Amino acid sequence: MEYSVAELDALVREEKRLTAAESHNEAWAEGLSAGIEPEIIAEAALATALGELLRNTSEASALALLERMRDRMIAGDFEPRPIQH
Repeated sequence: MEYSVAELDALVREEKRLTAAESHNEAWAEGLSAGIEPEIIAEAALATALGELLRNTSEASALALLERMRDRMIAGDFEPRPIQH
């Protein structure tokens, strides 16, 4: 099966997203095991992410990301999902 350039780009982006999520999940678990409250871990993660985004792109990009995440939160994308077996 041959993939188009756009399909390959999407596959690479998804692989990067999964790797990033795995790294963040490990850091989150380490913070919890160190006794750090989830709210503190979340605030530190968001501050780091926004600071890095501002260093690498622009304020407009950071604000656009915040708006997308806000929309996803309102849509329920981050609600815990029951595990189905």
